[in-house]
Amino acid sequence: MATSGKEASIKERVVAGSFIFKIPNGDDKQARVALFRRSSKVRTYHVEEDDASPLDAALREIREETTLPASSLDLLRVGKPYSFIDESIGRKWNINPFAFRLKDVSEGGKGEEGISLDWEHDGIEWFDPMQVNESDEFGGVPKLVDSLRRVWPEYDLGSDAGRVLTEGLQRLRDDHEHGARELAGMAVSTLRDVVHQMSLSHTIDESWWAKVRMVVWHICQSRPSMGAAITSATIKALDTIRIDYALSDVAAANKVQRITQVLDQLLAERHSMTERICQSFTDYVRLNVLCDSKSKKTISILTLSSSSTISSCLSQAASTLGVGLDLRVLESRPLFEGVTPASRVLKDPRHGSDLKVTLYSDASAALAARGVDIVLLGADRISSAGDVNNKIGSLPAVLSARYVTPNVKILVLSDTEKIAGRGSMEEHASEENSSLELSRAWKGTVEGAQVVEDALSRNDPRVAVKNAYFEWVPAGLIDAYVTEKGLWSTEQIQQKSKWISNMSGRFFENY
Repeated sequence: MATSGKEASIKERVVAGSFIFKIPNGDDKQARVALFRRSSKVRTYHVEEDDASPLDAALREIREETTLPASSLDLLRVGKPYSFIDESIGRKWNINPFAFRLKDVSEGGKGEEGISLDWEHDGIEWFDPMQVNESDEFGGVPKLVDSLRRVWPEYDLGSDAGRVLTEGLQRLRDDHEHGARELAGMAVSTLRDVVHQMSLSHTIDESWWAKVRMVVWHICQSRPSMGAAITSATIKALDTIRIDYALSDVAAANKVQRITQVLDQLLAERHSMTERICQSFTDYVRLNVLCDSKSKKTISILTLSSSSTISSCLSQAASTLGVGLDLRVLESRPLFEGVTPASRVLKDPRHGSDLKVTLYSDASAALAARGVDIVLLGADRISSAGDVNNKIGSLPAVLSARYVTPNVKILVLSDTEKIAGRGSMEEHASEENSSLELSRAWKGTVEGAQVVEDALSRNDPRVAVKNAYFEWVPAGLIDAYVTEKGLWSTEQIQQKSKWISNMSGRFFENY
C-alpha cells in the first residue's frame, strides 16, 4: 500500500510520561500528584534512544530533573501505552505512562525534601489528581489527562471503585507469602469486587466495558513476576464477562447479577486445581519413579520455597503410593520460605515414621541433591518455549542435581494458567525487591555490614545489593510439566501461550 508524503514525513518517538505521587498513610483520598512548571527555554519532550526500556527512561529523566534516585521511588502503576500525532512538528509520540510513589525517609527514600529541580523547571506544585485537567492552571501539557487517567484509574472509575481497585492492587504487590495460583485467585476476586462497586454508579454500556478492561490491565501489571497466572486468570474472567455484557435482551441489573455469579463460579472452580495436579503427580511417580523398582520403599525429593500445591502433592503421593518420603528442602533466602513446606508436611497426619525432613542452606544445593529421585519445582511463569520462572535458587538446585545425580527427574508442578503469552524468557520482566531484606539479616552478625549499609544510604555508585526473588530454568533441563490437565508437552504450552497473546491483544488494543 502506498504511503502519502505527509505520512512518510511523520517521525516516531517513544516517550516515558512519568507522574510522582504522594500518598500520606496510604490513603488514596489524600493522594497528591506533582506537576512541574517547565522553563520556556527548553523543549517539551526528553527522549534518549539508548535507554534500555521506557521504564529506564522514566527513572533516568526523574533522576536528571529532580535528583531523586530510583531507591526513593516505588513503581505504583504502569499505564497502557498510547500514541498521538502532533502535525505541527511532524511527529508521532508513543507515550508510555508510569506512576511512582514518593518514598519518605522512614522507608529509605529521600521524601519531598530530596527533590532538587534542575534548570529546566521553574517550580513544582502538588495537586489532587481528581482535579487535574488540561487548562493553563496545570501547565497546559499536551495529553496530560490522557496520561494521568492511565496511571490513576480512579479518575474514570470514581473514588469508591477506584479505592477497591487500589486496595486489591496493593494486596497483590505486597503478598510475598502465597504463590502465583493464590495471587491469580486474588486478582479475579479483585475484579469481581470492582465490577460490583462499578455497578452501583456506572451505566453498563461501551464506556463501562472499556473501564472494566482498564481495570484488568492494571491488575495484570500489578506483579510482573506473577503476571502470567494473573493475566491468564483475569483474561479468562474478562472473556466470560464479555459474553454477558454483549447480551442485548438482558436488563442491566440482571447483567450485573449474572457477571457476579460467573466470577464467583470461576473462583469456586479454582479450588479443585490442586487436587487435579496432585493426581497427575501421583500418576507420574507411579509410572516413572516406582515402576523400575517395586521394592523401593522411599522416594527422595528436593524442593525449595513455599508452595501449598507442592506440599499437598507430596502428602497425597506418599500416602496413596504407600512409600516413605525423604524430603529435602532448601531454606530459600532471604525470606526463608522453605521452612513453610517442611512445616506443612510435618503437620500432616498422614505421615508417621516414614517421613524424614531435612532443611539445607541454599548454598548446600549440591549436598542436598545427592541421590534424590526428583527435584520438584513450582512455577510462577512458564514462557511460550517452556522455560520456567521460579524462586531464586531453582537453577542452581537443578544444575547441582543434574551433576551429582544424573538420573534425577526435574519436575514442574503448575496449573496451566502460569503459561505466559508469546515471548522468550529474556523478554519477560523481572522483579527486584528491597535490599533491606538482605541487609537487615547482617546487622550485629556480619563484620563490615555497617560500612556497606552506609554506602547504600549515600547511594555510593560503587556498591549495590541485588535482591531478586525469581530466576529462569530453561526448558531443556525439565523432564515433565505436571498440570491439572495431566502431563503437558512444550507444544501444548505453545498453544496456550498463543491463546493468551491473542486474547490480550483483543481486549487491550483499544480500551
